[in-house]
Amino acid sequence: MKLLRPALEAGLLDALPSLPSINLEARPPTDLVHVAVGTSPEKTQRLLEWTFRRFRCREVVLIHVHRLSQTIPTLLGNLPANQANEQLVSAHRMVEWGNTKKMLLRYLDICYRSQVQPKIILVKAEHVQSGIVNVVNKYCIQKLVMGASPVYCLRAKPGSSKAIYTLKNVPSFCEIWFVKKGRLVWMREANEINFASTVSWTETLPGERKLERPEVRNLSHFNNPKESAFLIDSISQTASGVNLDNSTLSPISSSSTYFRDAKRSPSHTNSQEQLEALSGRLIGIIDEAKTAKEAASADLSKCMELKFASAKAFNMVKAFEAARLREIKFREELEALLVATKLQKDELINQKNKIVEELEGALSNVVILDDHYHQVVHLKDEVASELDKVLSSTANLELENQKIQHQKDEYARQIARLRCNNHVTSKICNKFIGFGNDSLDFKEFPLSDLHAATFGFSDTFKIGQGGHGCVYKGEMSNGSVAIKKFHHHSVQGQQEFQHEAFVLSKMRHPHLVTLIGACPEALSLVYEYLPNGTLHDRLIRKSMTPPLDWKARTRMIVELSGALLFLHSSKPEKIIHGDLKPLNIFLDSNFHCKVGGFGFCELVPEMVASGFRLLRQNSGPKSSFAEFPYSDPDPEYQRTNILTSKSDVYSFGIIVLQLLTGRPPLGLSTEVRRAVLSSRLSTVLDRNAGEWPKDVVGKLAEFGLKCTNMNSCKRPELTPTVVKELEQLYTMQERPIPSSFLCPILQEIMYDPEVAADGFTYEGKAIQEWIASGGETSPMTNLRLENLNLTPNHALRLAIQDWLSQPLQS
Repeated sequence: MKLLRPALEAGLLDALPSLPSINLEARPPTDLVHVAVGTSPEKTQRLLEWTFRRFRCREVVLIHVHRLSQTIPTLLGNLPANQANEQLVSAHRMVEWGNTKKMLLRYLDICYRSQVQPKIILVKAEHVQSGIVNVVNKYCIQKLVMGASPVYCLRAKPGSSKAIYTLKNVPSFCEIWFVKKGRLVWMREANEINFASTVSWTETLPGERKLERPEVRNLSHFNNPKESAFLIDSISQTASGVNLDNSTLSPISSSSTYFRDAKRSPSHTNSQEQLEALSGRLIGIIDEAKTAKEAASADLSKCMELKFASAKAFNMVKAFEAARLREIKFREELEALLVATKLQKDELINQKNKIVEELEGALSNVVILDDHYHQVVHLKDEVASELDKVLSSTANLELENQKIQHQKDEYARQIARLRCNNHVTSKICNKFIGFGNDSLDFKEFPLSDLHAATFGFSDTFKIGQGGHGCVYKGEMSNGSVAIKKFHHHSVQGQQEFQHEAFVLSKMRHPHLVTLIGACPEALSLVYEYLPNGTLHDRLIRKSMTPPLDWKARTRMIVELSGALLFLHSSKPEKIIHGDLKPLNIFLDSNFHCKVGGFGFCELVPEMVASGFRLLRQNSGPKSSFAEFPYSDPDPEYQRTNILTSKSDVYSFGIIVLQLLTGRPPLGLSTEVRRAVLSSRLSTVLDRNAGEWPKDVVGKLAEFGLKCTNMNSCKRPELTPTVVKELEQLYTMQERPIPSSFLCPILQEIMYDPEVAADGFTYEGKAIQEWIASGGETSPMTNLRLENLNLTPNHALRLAIQDWLSQPLQS
């Protein structure tokens, strides 16, 4: 293998010491396949593989144009080569030639692997395309393979690509193959004879030369006038170099298509004549060539015009495509801007809703504060009005206090005598209570039975403890019982014993604790044993007891309302519990409520004026559970010290709110009222109760807030109607509601059914709001109503009332 290096600078051989060189005077055969290779062997490998498959050649010539970089990299950046010092330029050139050497060795390796003998033409040029054209012209290359874009002939601008430049400037005798990614894109065939390779001089005799003229084809097929001119110039130069004295040319007819060998004649005159004839014919051929050249020039002009027209059309298409792409990009930007605007709009709406919610909360707080202010003003007026009464009755109260103190001393002396004698009878207890010699309806147990049931009141059997006594679990012949033992040394405990013994001996109700008997000697009461403890224990989940679900809590509210209605409706005296709280509400084995703790109750005769107390408490009720205080006494009772039935209603309302929320009572009504006003009731509900029905929880919360009103006059009375409405809340959830009882608009049970013109029955308020809002079509059929008249459906109302009045099923 030999390396062809025309027009290289002197340092190139030193940069490629491992490559053998070739005599620069030698030329590669022009019929060999020449391949123009670039600086990337990876991209050019497919071009070489295509050449080896296409020509099945054993020898190939590689053409590489080396471009010297115009800038030199330094620590301060790139500098132009003409401004850098010679040492930097020389060092950088050595690096460039080293990279070129590595690249050429890789090309050689590719050829060797394909069993092809390579030769290399390495030239230096400022532009790659001009270097390729110079090599083709210098070495008269007839077969050239080079890479090109698949659509270079349509899309590239004139002179903007290497392939276009090469196609326009390479002589037409060179056949060119354009290949892209291992596939032939286009091929330009040769349409001119290479005289440099076909015309040669051979010596025949000493001092004589023979002109072997090549076959000259018809000149009319040349499209390029320059090519015709090149052919004519070549013939002229060849003819001018002939020694006419030593050679003769045979006459050539006008129709001859080639030059024949000239015959030698001994006569000098004949040779001169033949030469003149030949010159005349040569002039004719030149004229014909000029004519053909002019025709070719005209054809070329037309071709160039068509080419420029097609280029202009392509540029217009390209401009339209660019405009379309810009429009698509602009549309995408607009869509992105629209999406961002929508997101910003949604964010602003969310901020607006949040601000509105905060404003509503602030307005609700203002309403609450205003309500409190009016209440304070009202209380101030009441206090001012009653202050005069208090001042006027101070003397009477002092006299009454003296009488009470006298009675208290007398009771204390009597109790002391009883303790000394250790004999207490039921009649004496009745006398203590103040009801004469009325007999009590309970069984009296001797002290020995209680000792036997509790093993001498052992702490092992103690299940509870209060401020005035302890509760023990005992075992008697009838089963388990609860024994409440009051302290002998506590006057308050003695009064609780008397109150509970009297009230529970006279009263029987499914939701009041059952008094089995009493032991006056031990100041002890015997109750039925309730295994599930108190409501207080269940709400705080003492000992990890399971929580109560919402159905059980609703049922308990109904049961408590029935028990309070029974106490407040008793005759001849109305019973006011006075200490209603979760600690005094007991649960049996089926989790039904039983109200106890009647030690602070009061009996109010039906004909006695409101506020007069027949039995008076010495001190108010106290809670013994500091960690979870389930007592929130009536504020009005704390202010006036007068116990009424509305005090029980207040305590019942607190219990209702506790069952809904599972929270302590202090400040509970204010918290629930704030949640209702801000439509956030679900945030304060007890999640352990499960999913509350919205209609049930809404009505129970409203009822609880009414019961806990600061003004007792605004609290509801516990009447049979109120209790029945509470029962309906529970029964509606326990049994399915007939679909005919539900309003099609509200999907709730109807209390005022009315028939519209479409024949359907709706809740009166709902259909009236529908019509008032401009609805002239049927809510069910979406058809226009014939009229807007409404007719009450009395039959359906009676059926709904009968269904609601059915008794509560346990």
